[in-house]
Amino acid sequence: MKVLIFGSGGREHALAWAVKRNERVTEVVCAPGNGGIAEIARCVPVDLKDLEVLVRVAVEERPDLTIVGPELPLSLGVVDAMHDLGLRVFGPSRAAAMLETSKGFAKRFLQRYNIPTAHYAMCSTAEELESAVEVFHSPIVVKADGLAAGKGVLICQSRRTAVEAAQGLFSGALLGEAERQVIIEEFLVGEEVSFLCLSDGKHVAPLLPAQDHKRIGDGDTGPNTGGMGVYTASSLLDPEMSDWILHHVAEPAIRAMAEEGTPFVGVLYCGLMLTARGPQVLEFNARFGDPETQAILVRLESDLVDVLEACIDGRLDQTELRWSAGASACVVASSAGYPGSYKTGLPIQGLSKAEQVPGVHVFHSGSKQLGNQLVTNGGRVLGVTAAASSLDEALDRAYQAIAQIQFDGIYYRRDIGQRALKKVP
Repeated sequence: MKVLIFGSGGREHALAWAVKRNERVTEVVCAPGNGGIAEIARCVPVDLKDLEVLVRVAVEERPDLTIVGPELPLSLGVVDAMHDLGLRVFGPSRAAAMLETSKGFAKRFLQRYNIPTAHYAMCSTAEELESAVEVFHSPIVVKADGLAAGKGVLICQSRRTAVEAAQGLFSGALLGEAERQVIIEEFLVGEEVSFLCLSDGKHVAPLLPAQDHKRIGDGDTGPNTGGMGVYTASSLLDPEMSDWILHHVAEPAIRAMAEEGTPFVGVLYCGLMLTARGPQVLEFNARFGDPETQAILVRLESDLVDVLEACIDGRLDQTELRWSAGASACVVASSAGYPGSYKTGLPIQGLSKAEQVPGVHVFHSGSKQLGNQLVTNGGRVLGVTAAASSLDEALDRAYQAIAQIQFDGIYYRRDIGQRALKKVP
């Protein structure tokens, strides 16, 4: 069995690692992959922004299963194009992926089906914007409507800065491309949780809940990033709360998408804030999270390929997900300057020592092979991931391993999971 994975990050490295554990899988191809993925899969150069090229790779490789990692190919309709060619692919259609690709679509969808979410206003002109901010208390959340690689959410401490941020999105000054719509949203207070579910279009199976750390700095300071670290632990959500989210958020969303004629097959990522008025949806994503996938998959005992094929075949209800007990953690090593400008091509040392720590896997997010040397090739470079019998031990292992790794300007947060540890007696 040949498996093709689209993507180049830590999520795709973790997916390739999990896929290779299936005895039926004889080859894994990753397009475009990265330096770490190249050690366990054949990497094929590809531009993830070019639908024609993506389809050509799929036609040439003729995989038995394709997994779409990042959101951009989903937004282009790569799943639709592959379905038209009769290829088996895991991921939602372009129409279903709008739950992620348009925040405006998602907010209207949430409102239409009474799924709890923050109060919001949609603005398409400067006049609408200046009127809308008057009804929100500070701080105010300003969001780009389209895809922004985790950088399209701005938390503004005053109405004036909210207006300035939104104008920067409209003009293209903040993200490089002008937004046609901007969302103004109330700022929610509480604990943030990533609640990922698999779906075959009808049935829903939750993965382990995780808590991501989006801000660049310790103590949740500084700008938002794609994610600087994450953990899974039983203390994160009790079973009653998990069931409530499943029955009041995930299942209604999947049911509604089917009713609207756009069945959702893939991973529905529910980004939630646990507030005083209950869980509220911050965002939907239409794919595996990064770095959540790394921390989740190291605890998956079921076979990932079998589970994804059950989603494609509409028999997820016949599949059981089994998990190892304990906890896991992923700490991201990033380039100095991220999420702003940063240098690449810096030699990476100490990886073999890091992976000698028990229970540790180092998943590559932004690396490439340059001759015989692995070098940095992105803002987020590595996701040092550990599983253990307790969260305390998982974090100890991850930090012990990341201390073995060196590249010029290496930066990582030192407080991943610390809030959870304070809750544990």
